Amino acid sequence: QVQLVESGGGSVQAGGSLRLSCAASGYTYSSYCMGWFRQAPGKEREGVAAIDCNRTPSYADSVKGRFAISKDNAKNTLYLQMNSLKPEDTAMYYCAADLGVFGGRWYSPLEYDSWGQGTQVTVSS
Repeated sequence: QVQLVESGGGSVQAGGSLRLSCAASGYTYSSYCMGWFRQAPGKEREGVAAIDCNRTPSYADSVKGRFAISKDNAKNTLYLQMNSLKPEDTAMYYCAADLGVFGGRWYSPLEYDSWGQGTQVTVSS
Protein backbone atom coordinates (compact mmCIF):
# COMPACT_ATOMS: atom_id res chain seq x y z
CA GLN A 1 0.00 0.00 0.00
CA VAL A 2 1.41 3.36 -1.05
CA GLN A 3 1.68 5.91 1.72
CA LEU A 4 2.88 9.51 1.54
CA VAL A 5 3.29 11.55 4.72
CA GLU A 6 4.12 15.26 4.60
CA SER A 7 5.74 17.28 7.36
CA GLY A 8 7.54 20.57 7.86
CA GLY A 9 4.74 23.05 7.45
CA GLY A 10 4.22 25.93 9.84
CA SER A 11 3.85 29.66 10.21
CA VAL A 12 6.54 32.03 9.03
CA GLN A 13 6.89 35.71 8.25
CA ALA A 14 7.25 36.95 4.69
CA GLY A 15 10.79 36.49 3.47
CA GLY A 16 11.33 33.42 5.60
CA SER A 17 12.01 29.81 4.65
CA LEU A 18 10.54 26.39 5.26
CA ARG A 19 11.47 22.91 4.09
CA LEU A 20 8.70 20.43 3.51
CA SER A 21 9.32 16.70 3.58
CA CYS A 22 7.30 13.82 2.17
CA ALA A 23 8.13 10.33 3.42
CA ALA A 24 7.12 7.63 0.95
CA SER A 25 6.56 3.94 1.49
CA GLY A 26 4.92 0.98 -0.18
CA TYR A 27 6.48 1.20 -3.63
CA THR A 28 9.80 1.59 -5.43
CA TYR A 29 10.22 5.22 -4.57
CA SER A 30 12.98 6.15 -6.96
CA SER A 31 11.11 5.17 -10.09
CA TYR A 32 8.28 7.63 -10.32
CA CYS A 33 7.43 11.20 -11.08
CA MET A 34 6.58 13.05 -7.87
CA GLY A 35 5.14 16.46 -7.29
CA TRP A 36 4.20 19.08 -4.77
CA PHE A 37 0.83 20.78 -4.98
CA ARG A 38 -0.88 23.41 -2.91
CA GLN A 39 -4.44 24.49 -2.32
CA ALA A 40 -5.59 27.70 -0.71
CA PRO A 41 -9.15 28.10 0.63
CA GLY A 42 -11.58 28.65 -2.20
CA LYS A 43 -8.99 27.92 -4.87
CA GLU A 44 -8.16 24.93 -7.04
CA ARG A 45 -5.26 22.67 -6.26
CA GLU A 46 -2.24 23.85 -8.24
CA GLY A 47 1.04 22.25 -9.17
CA VAL A 48 4.06 23.82 -7.48
CA ALA A 49 6.97 21.61 -8.52
CA ALA A 50 7.72 18.13 -9.80
CA ILE A 51 10.75 15.90 -10.16
CA ASP A 52 11.59 12.83 -12.26
CA CYS A 53 8.73 13.61 -14.63
CA ASN A 54 10.69 15.53 -17.25
CA ARG A 55 14.45 15.68 -17.72
CA THR A 56 14.77 18.51 -15.24
CA PRO A 57 12.61 19.53 -12.29
CA SER A 58 9.55 21.55 -13.20
CA TYR A 59 8.24 24.59 -11.36
CA ALA A 60 5.26 26.86 -11.46
CA ASP A 61 6.18 30.35 -12.63
CA SER A 62 5.07 31.78 -9.30
CA VAL A 63 7.76 29.85 -7.38
CA LYS A 64 10.67 29.73 -9.83
CA GLY A 65 13.85 30.96 -8.24
CA ARG A 66 12.39 30.64 -4.72
CA PHE A 67 11.48 26.95 -4.33
CA ALA A 68 13.58 23.88 -4.97
CA ILE A 69 12.36 20.28 -5.19
CA SER A 70 14.65 17.35 -4.45
CA LYS A 71 14.60 13.66 -3.58
CA ASP A 72 16.70 11.50 -1.31
CA ASN A 73 16.18 8.02 -2.70
CA ALA A 74 18.08 6.39 0.15
CA LYS A 75 15.61 7.88 2.62
CA ASN A 76 12.56 7.56 0.37
CA THR A 77 11.88 11.21 0.98
CA LEU A 78 10.81 14.08 -1.23
CA TYR A 79 11.62 17.67 -0.23
CA LEU A 80 10.48 21.15 -1.09
CA GLN A 81 12.80 23.94 0.03
CA MET A 82 10.83 27.18 0.09
CA ASN A 83 12.72 30.47 0.36
CA SER A 84 11.62 34.11 0.17
CA LEU A 85 8.13 33.09 1.15
CA LYS A 86 5.26 35.43 0.37
CA PRO A 87 1.76 35.69 1.90
CA GLU A 88 0.36 34.33 -1.36
CA ASP A 89 2.25 31.08 -0.73
CA THR A 90 -0.13 30.39 2.15
CA ALA A 91 -1.89 27.08 1.45
CA MET A 92 -2.14 23.43 2.32
CA TYR A 93 0.75 21.67 0.61
CA TYR A 94 0.46 18.10 -0.67
CA CYS A 95 2.93 15.67 -2.14
CA ALA A 96 1.82 13.27 -4.82
CA ALA A 97 3.18 10.31 -6.76
CA ASP A 98 2.50 9.35 -10.37
CA LEU A 99 2.65 5.55 -10.21
CA GLY A 100 1.71 5.03 -13.84
CA VAL A 101 3.15 6.20 -17.13
CA PHE A 102 3.81 9.93 -17.02
CA GLY A 103 1.25 11.65 -19.25
CA GLY A 104 3.14 14.88 -19.74
CA ARG A 105 1.28 17.26 -17.44
CA TRP A 106 3.24 17.42 -14.21
CA TYR A 107 1.06 20.36 -13.06
CA SER A 108 -2.24 18.48 -13.29
CA PRO A 109 -3.60 16.75 -10.18
CA LEU A 110 -5.12 14.17 -12.54
CA GLU A 111 -1.62 12.96 -13.38
CA TYR A 112 -1.06 11.59 -9.89
CA ASP A 113 -2.34 8.43 -8.26
CA SER A 114 -1.38 8.76 -4.63
CA TRP A 115 -1.56 11.74 -2.29
CA GLY A 116 -0.45 12.66 1.18
CA GLN A 117 -2.68 14.25 3.79
CA GLY A 118 -1.12 17.70 3.45
CA THR A 119 0.81 20.11 5.63
CA GLN A 120 -0.25 23.71 6.23
CA VAL A 121 2.01 26.62 5.33
CA THR A 122 1.03 30.08 6.54
CA VAL A 123 3.02 33.16 5.59
CA SER A 124 2.26 36.43 7.35
CA SER A 125 3.12 39.87 6.06
